[in-house]
Amino acid sequence: MFPRLTLFAVSIAFVTLANDALAERIAIIGTGNVAGALGPEFAALGHNIVYGSRDPSREDVKALLSQTGGNAAATSPSESVAGADIIVLAVPGGLAETITRDLGDLSGKIIIDPTNNYSREGVPHLVGDTSNGELIQRAAPAAYVVKAFNTLNWRQMVDPDSSGGPVSIPLAGDNAAAKSKVAELVTGMGLEPVDVGPIQNARHVEGMLVLWAHARANGAAFNYHLRKVPTE
Repeated sequence: MFPRLTLFAVSIAFVTLANDALAERIAIIGTGNVAGALGPEFAALGHNIVYGSRDPSREDVKALLSQTGGNAAATSPSESVAGADIIVLAVPGGLAETITRDLGDLSGKIIIDPTNNYSREGVPHLVGDTSNGELIQRAAPAAYVVKAFNTLNWRQMVDPDSSGGPVSIPLAGDNAAAKSKVAELVTGMGLEPVDVGPIQNARHVEGMLVLWAHARANGAAFNYHLRKVPTE
């Protein structure tokens, strides 16, 4: 029979192994505000974070690794996605499609798309009759793209209570299992996932930024996010 202390140690080891088995490797492409908000939050949920950066040795990247904690690492974008279960495109909206193609074969991976893309010349409007979510899905047809985190300020990502109430995150994507996995991340952050249908609906949630841009141009900038209707 094992001594009590040994049994306790064995139990801890099994729990650690179980947590390791559940942990996902999440590659976050970019090291700006959105990456700095999501990376530490996902790490706090027990996931392994690797940042994809053009210059992993930069001091601000090192600071982000320290802020993220855990086993966080930084490498090139193409190397960061190797072995990743989930990829977050925390990149400028106008570059998202090109960056996705440059990452290589992303078959079977979940891609979280928090980007927005609209014309900055003249009156703000969506670029083309599609969305970044759809363009990314076409660029990586064997991956599972989920539009998420593009309808709130990055500050509310890390402090949802600052909005004065629950914040809902619309999820648009064609794969139910992928949306369910992203919904787990959303819930873990203290936010509320809302399934808004297939990836083609990404164009509608991306359009919210156009309204924000118009308001800002007229001197009435605002923060925006969605909130579910409370159930009785």
